[in-house]
Amino acid sequence: MQILVTGAAGFIGYHVSLKLLQEGHKITAIDNLNDYYDVTLKEDRLGVLKNYPGFTFHRMDISDSTAVSSLFSHYRPRRVIHLAAQAGVRYSITNPQAYGQSNLTGFLNILEACRHNGVEHLVYASSSSVYGANTSKPFRVSDNVDHPVSLYAATKKANELMAHSYSHLYGLPCTGLRFFTVYGPWGRPDMAYFLFTRAILEDRPIKVFNNGEMKRDFTWIDDIVEGVVRTMNRLPQPDPDWTGNSPEPGRSYVPYRVYNIGNNRPVKLMDFIRTLEKCIGREAKKEFLPMQPGDVVETFADIDDLAAEVGYRPDTPIEVGLERFVSWYRDYYKV
Repeated sequence: MQILVTGAAGFIGYHVSLKLLQEGHKITAIDNLNDYYDVTLKEDRLGVLKNYPGFTFHRMDISDSTAVSSLFSHYRPRRVIHLAAQAGVRYSITNPQAYGQSNLTGFLNILEACRHNGVEHLVYASSSSVYGANTSKPFRVSDNVDHPVSLYAATKKANELMAHSYSHLYGLPCTGLRFFTVYGPWGRPDMAYFLFTRAILEDRPIKVFNNGEMKRDFTWIDDIVEGVVRTMNRLPQPDPDWTGNSPEPGRSYVPYRVYNIGNNRPVKLMDFIRTLEKCIGREAKKEFLPMQPGDVVETFADIDDLAAEVGYRPDTPIEVGLERFVSWYRDYYKV
């Protein structure tokens, strides 16, 4: 199958592309290789993917509508996995324009290209951040998500709304996936587990926000990838029971669906740190700090819909995932 993956040099995009290439699919990949974090890491990910004959890469910014339209017209992908975005909650506070350009204008360009080129299914990355000020646990797709606490979250919510409008107007099948705190090899250096590992190995203190009173639904990268691929192969169907009198946010009368992908087991931040210390074999020096703007205290994914409709539940415990990550980190950085 001809599949287009955006953000293929990114953490999740790399792993999804690798999985699909190993399954024998042809992947057309795009990424702008921006310098939000170490470009060398992105180039090394691409170096692995380029070993596969079915992989074709184009350096491209999704905010360039002409380039995106031309690429779609040339390759005519059957399925699109859209993972390109400006990531990071805290970065959105200091660099808001980057989020409008990539997450809004860029996503609109992808929707338009899918519409005009007969794409069978668009799967796109949303985020657990959309739950914002919601304190009801676990987070359910049926929950109201109209109170984001960061611009990043607001753009991801906007993506879901934009996708629904294209499903309604043009019958474009769209599935949004709300990812919960993804971690693993080849990960993003701005994520806490990556920063913690680097600091501990360099004998520097780690920054523990909200004095450690946080919980996260840490989700192993391979579990995320399995969820993405299985979802890609399941085209969303209109729900005949959907009604505008009591609208269900995660489904619709058009081919549109939203799922959570999380481990369904929130872990206390201090327990996460203790597990990481055990994997590294060294105790961390800790600097306890207050809550950061745009952050939330706890994330917890309800994944019953994913299990019932896609037939999948992530299940990798952090003890296994962190050990594998630390092993990769030591090997990649020659520690």
